[in-house]
Amino acid sequence: MPSLYVVATPIGNLEDISLRALRILREVKLIAAEDTRRTKRLLNAYDIKTPMTSYHERNKWTKLDYILSCLNCGDVALVSDAGMPGISDPGYELIVAVNQRSITVVPIPGPSVVVTALAISGLPTERFTYLGFLPRKNNDRRRLLESVANEYGAIVVLETPHRLLAALNDMLLVLGDREIAVCRELTKVHEEVFRGTVSQAIEHFTEPRGEFTIVIEGKRNEGKPQLTEETERELYYMRGTGMTAKEATAKMTEKTGISKRELYRAWLRMGKS
Repeated sequence: MPSLYVVATPIGNLEDISLRALRILREVKLIAAEDTRRTKRLLNAYDIKTPMTSYHERNKWTKLDYILSCLNCGDVALVSDAGMPGISDPGYELIVAVNQRSITVVPIPGPSVVVTALAISGLPTERFTYLGFLPRKNNDRRRLLESVANEYGAIVVLETPHRLLAALNDMLLVLGDREIAVCRELTKVHEEVFRGTVSQAIEHFTEPRGEFTIVIEGKRNEGKPQLTEETERELYYMRGTGMTAKEATAKMTEKTGISKRELYRAWLRMGKS
């Protein structure tokens, strides 16, 4: 049975295409491309002659039946302008329709501005929240930022040059002057990665140009009391006087604000040592 291949394409540098992606693009019967002119440059660079059809935000519903009918005759590859289709790019509706028809969907992974920006941001990346493109209207944009203001993981957004400064100002207003990495034109000739605070980024990007991926520091955990050597010494002394774990942890929680659970773990460590 034919398959739909969801193919990641370079986010800038054409050399970032995978060997597997090139093979699939050569072998399928049709390529559904967000921008056929841009995809044509990629195909020409690797001498690929596969026919294309446009599939973008404005025609995704009218083209849906045509692409599904093409899948009756052979494999189809779905590509966006750059990166992975369906991630802030057209593709979601087609993938859902294909799944509903029990047609196999095969991912061909590759470049991603989200992962690339996170990797080079210099910010903690154990957890992150991806928001895609921020809303155009100020109030909508601020409400969205407010909804993630208490997230401890990094926040990743995409932004256009003409809305960058408005977005940065709203970040400063809603999130405060956090650490930030503003990645411009990743993997392209004019690639730039600015690291600093939100206010510094506002001063730096006076005339924004290009495509932006922004990684914002998550909420800092500054208010949480930390277990110090002094606290552990006091706990050790209490243990030596014969005080029970329940009594000692309750007393130290009241004094330091550290949770009883964390203090109890320290108490158990002392017993083992």
